[in-house]
Amino acid sequence: MRDALIRALRDAVRGGRLAPGTRLPSSRSLAADLGIARNTVADAYGELVAEGWLTARQGSGTWVARRVVPPEPAPPRTPPPAAVAATRPTYDLRAGQPDLSAFPRSAWLSAARRALTVAPNEAFGYGDPAGRPELRRVLADYLARARGVRAAPERIVVCAGFVQGLALLGRVRAKAGHRAVGVESYGLGLYWNVLRGAGLRTVPLPVDRRGARTAELDRSAGLRTVLLTPAHQFPTGVPLHPDRRAAVVDWASRVGGLVLEDDYDGEFRYDRHPVGALQGLDPEHVVYLGTASKSLAPALRLAWMVVPDHLMDDVLAVKGTGEWQSGALDQLTLAEFIDSGAYDRHVRGMRTRYRRRRDQLVAALAERAPRVRVTGIAAGLHAVLQLPPGTERSVVQCADWQSLALDGLSRFRYRERPEREREPERGPDKPGPAPDGEPDGEPDGASDALVFAYGAPPDHAFTGALEALCRVLP
Repeated sequence: MRDALIRALRDAVRGGRLAPGTRLPSSRSLAADLGIARNTVADAYGELVAEGWLTARQGSGTWVARRVVPPEPAPPRTPPPAAVAATRPTYDLRAGQPDLSAFPRSAWLSAARRALTVAPNEAFGYGDPAGRPELRRVLADYLARARGVRAAPERIVVCAGFVQGLALLGRVRAKAGHRAVGVESYGLGLYWNVLRGAGLRTVPLPVDRRGARTAELDRSAGLRTVLLTPAHQFPTGVPLHPDRRAAVVDWASRVGGLVLEDDYDGEFRYDRHPVGALQGLDPEHVVYLGTASKSLAPALRLAWMVVPDHLMDDVLAVKGTGEWQSGALDQLTLAEFIDSGAYDRHVRGMRTRYRRRRDQLVAALAERAPRVRVTGIAAGLHAVLQLPPGTERSVVQCADWQSLALDGLSRFRYRERPEREREPERGPDKPGPAPDGEPDGEPDGASDALVFAYGAPPDHAFTGALEALCRVLP
């Protein structure tokens, strides 16, 4: 009765039926009118006075507060179900996520039960900005074994996703007086904006068939930081050439620079053993960044950085000033999931599943669209489909009409021109050799291409997605 009376009076004031300055009946008379206890009315009046809806003075009664009452918010505009269905593509083949239907729910639940059973009481507190020690310990072992990363648990920082880790590093570099960061000329605009938001200017490095042209780092005066995807360049799919891997760590050592290594899908290589992490070549000049978003699911919000000793205090100082943390219980679960061997089993199973889809894609295109060449398929969850010149935009539009969500390669191209000037002897018709002496050239399919995420659809939908793709290809 008390709660119902509070709601009724609040609605009457909000709706204008009780205007500001209106005197309310005494608690005794209102209780008699409603046939309820006087204390119920008195409690309701007291609650509304505390909330600011009413005012009361000893001996002068209870009044509606004299204040501006905001109007009722308009009901949210929701499109009819048919419109919602019409805007959602039948097949979403945009790069960026794994097969979400394959998340190992039962194994994850079992790991969570085991982790909670043995979790110490302090795990339910606010926690260390670096992350749970149990997860950092198993990550150090796993990364050394699977990715060739050289790390002690004390050098690992757990983050709420890759973007948080990148933002932290950007702020650390800006705080240290750095003003620019090198980025690959093909990649995710979100990441470039994160670095810009940290106060850094982005300087694009050209990407060709051997990955980023790391020799160009020396051409940007004052550049001391670079973000790379060396194991599997996103989105072109090429690994960084061994000579360029050596060149970038030599550059970082020579100038006191820092390489930010984005190892977003390093576990998924199909034709040979995965390319080891760049960090293993020089742990003091490379920050390794990994994530569970592709191997498990983005919803976990779990990523990690392996930080050089000289930067650890700076990273934790920034992260400890109000940065959000990943949930401790999910960290404990992932630690148990890895330690029990379930993570390795899951990755092996997904590697087989994704490779099978990749092979289906290659076979279907050879039969149905022989003019389209597939590249970047040695690893990862997506492929680059090279199109005839001048057809990318029309194919993407046609796919949209067929309720098929696809990205053209041009979407990932860096939009701003590099600030460095061209060499005088180079003209627009004579690009000349690349700075490292290799033939100049854009990545495969740079003119017109699609980025096809064969890892995204669930198994039951992949055949239909592949069929829809073949229908829109030239």
